[in-house]
Amino acid sequence: MELSDQVAVVTGSARGIGKTIALTLADAGAHLVISDVNEEAGKETVREITALGRKAVWFAADVSKSEQAAQLIDNAQEVYGRLDILVNNAGITRDNLLMRMSEDEWDSVIAVNLKGTFNCIRAATRIFMKQRSGRIINIASVVGQMGNAGQANYASSKAGVIGLTKSVAKELAARNVLVNAVAPGFIETPMTEKLPEKARESLLSLIPLARLGQPQDVAKVVLFLSSERSSYITGQVINVDGGMVM
Repeated sequence: MELSDQVAVVTGSARGIGKTIALTLADAGAHLVISDVNEEAGKETVREITALGRKAVWFAADVSKSEQAAQLIDNAQEVYGRLDILVNNAGITRDNLLMRMSEDEWDSVIAVNLKGTFNCIRAATRIFMKQRSGRIINIASVVGQMGNAGQANYASSKAGVIGLTKSVAKELAARNVLVNAVAPGFIETPMTEKLPEKARESLLSLIPLARLGQPQDVAKVVLFLSSERSSYITGQVINVDGGMVM
């Protein structure tokens, strides 16, 4: 198994893309730390991973709070005695047109999506630097590259994640710590399932492959970046978007 007995922390892994990433890494042999603010769903993810024969533990954490992010990483180290992979997936949206966007809608998205990623990276960096190995994979978005009306806060946070990825990759490369980002496009989720048919058709017209992505499409790229197959790749942003942004 590609990740046999490696330890991965995946934030925002109670459901959706984060859960699929966690299950995919577990299926490849990794032991998991599941973290989210949704405890019930998070513990269900743990049960599903243990059913695969891998170890998994749950820790609640609001990654926008630096002390909680640091405690999450400390807990992972305490339970498993090591850390190999950090996947920063936790994120929220608070969509609104800029002229109507409240300060709280701006601040909360930046706090979770960008500051939360920073908090977790900073907490894990000492471990990775000391052991001279580690993988950090940040979940960005094509919206951070192209912008989107009604998502100035979200687009800014994900553009920030891309800049953070490249900067940290340069800082940690000498210690063999690889840092990359995955930028999903439109992925099949409960939210996109509720789109009216006209809106869905309009969305599909923007995608050369003419279909929405699946969470597994994102998870497979994260698995690649977590494995030895990507040992000469750092500071990159890999779009998983059906060709929408070229």
